Amino acid sequence: MTHSRQETAMKIADRVANLPPYVMAVAQKRIAAQRDRGVDVINLGIGSPDLPPPAFIVDALCRSASRDDTHGYAGYYGTPGLRRAIAAYYKNRFGVEIDPDTEVRPLIGSKEGLANIALAFIDPGDLALATDPGYPTYRMGALMAGGGHYPVPLLEENDYLVDFGRIPADIAEKSTILWLNYPNNPTGAVAPKAFLKQAIDFAREYDILICYDNPYCDLSFDGYVAPSILELPGAKDVAVEFNSLSKTYNMAGWRVGMVVGNAEAIGALTTVKTNIDSGIFRPIQDAAVAALTGDQTWIAERNLIYQSRRDIILSWLPELGMSARRPKGALYVWAKVPEGANCDDFAIEML
Repeated sequence: MTHSRQETAMKIADRVANLPPYVMAVAQKRIAAQRDRGVDVINLGIGSPDLPPPAFIVDALCRSASRDDTHGYAGYYGTPGLRRAIAAYYKNRFGVEIDPDTEVRPLIGSKEGLANIALAFIDPGDLALATDPGYPTYRMGALMAGGGHYPVPLLEENDYLVDFGRIPADIAEKSTILWLNYPNNPTGAVAPKAFLKQAIDFAREYDILICYDNPYCDLSFDGYVAPSILELPGAKDVAVEFNSLSKTYNMAGWRVGMVVGNAEAIGALTTVKTNIDSGIFRPIQDAAVAALTGDQTWIAERNLIYQSRRDIILSWLPELGMSARRPKGALYVWAKVPEGANCDDFAIEML
């Protein structure tokens, strides 16, 4: 007996059907297609370090993975050792006191935390204030949570900083999350502490949670040292900070990050996460402890490599009819395309 296959009218949820494709996933497909044709593509898109982690971090992973007791579920809250290491990092790097039990949550890479916190704080009808340009997950998280986003422009004349005075009051009153990211992706802009104080005052006025995305805090150039928003008085009342080992420690593929700050917000995010994931592979957590507590002097040496690459790109841009500011941090050069060109078309043509 043969059976014919019957087509079904499968309904995809509106939150997915209406979601635009992730821009980096689209670019990755185009790059893969070019490489399949034998083109040697230099990927200047996604900020993925091409240098390996130091050997002592890899060794810590291997030692832990060789044990018999590290391959089960790792727990929902991160190991106590990793939480303490994160707290120690914030104390040593920023002078910020963090409670490792209530003000820290390890993440399976910061990206999942960026998306999941929207589920904890955005209801239908709520808005997220998302910088434009900015990391796409800020907007997509709000859309997947059933809310919306309001694009907050980052303008060159304002040094790519948010102008809080230009956010309409009625928009601010509907907003539950404000996304900030400095050193900035993709502009390379950096934020002075006076700006961070403005952000805290704005969030307090409108009862908004600041989600400060700080994965580039240790990728800086020309002597610049990036702050944490949690250094500012009162920041913990209104802010959480996301960070990652991807950029600082060249561990992008390992998927380990953190969120620190306001305990109530971290508790709400934890409720979401415990219903979605089952924690980080234990050997990766052990390697993260080694990274955070081990030798940090190599980071400055690594940054000199990035700085030299930045300088090479800046020296070449005029030959292409392009120009850019000299970024003090992050992995990006935010360049103006040639006069009369469309940025999307120009990027495709470059491939």
